[in-house]
Amino acid sequence: MPREWDARTYDSLPLPHLGWGRRTLARLPLRGDERVLDAGCGTGRDTEGLLDRLPDGRVVAMDGSVRMLDQLRERLAGRLDRVEVVLADLTKPLPFDGEVDAVFSVATFHWVEDHSALFASLAERMRPGARLVSDCGGRGNIAAVNAAVADVTGTVSDTWEFAGVDDTRERLAAAGFTDIDVRLRPDPARFERGEQLESFLATVILGPRLDAMADADHEPFVQAVAARLEEPVADYVRLEISAVRG
Repeated sequence: MPREWDARTYDSLPLPHLGWGRRTLARLPLRGDERVLDAGCGTGRDTEGLLDRLPDGRVVAMDGSVRMLDQLRERLAGRLDRVEVVLADLTKPLPFDGEVDAVFSVATFHWVEDHSALFASLAERMRPGARLVSDCGGRGNIAAVNAAVADVTGTVSDTWEFAGVDDTRERLAAAGFTDIDVRLRPDPARFERGEQLESFLATVILGPRLDAMADADHEPFVQAVAARLEEPVADYVRLEISAVRG
């Protein structure tokens, strides 16, 4: 079941996701009249950029979080006539009509445990020749943060699927994609010690751990993880995907 998010706090943070979104959108060729699926649209930051690139097109904005989609509706008020807002699980049959001309996704796929099911689900709703461009956490992503968590808790996190290049290429090919380009890009994000780092960790990275804790334990846990980081850095490694629906 997709987890819920603190969407307002998420939107207030200095997210490295902004750069990831711009980079990913720059890799998507568009005429301007397409119908594009934003898979894992979150609060709609990147959906705004998509709409700017699609003056005569439409966006299917899909996410598994009700709060994220509520925040998206606020952000895109006045532009929702060109946006289909869809609450859905990306590994299951996608609940919208017709096909899309492209799929765009930023910082989402690593939250999906079964990437084979994910790519098959997307391919089913893409027209032949449609392009998928995405960014997500890849092999080695936030290794230092996860080591700090393991030091505090004594357990290793299995929350994410940080895939590598070869396994991703194989899964895409099995789902019917061609012209496959998959790359890993180290992209560390630096924060200020204290409130900024701790808020980022709590909202963006440690949420699944905090969901399982009593509220009173949240702040001490986040502070303990932050204290174990040698630098106030989230050591991101991005998995960048480009592929065409065969």
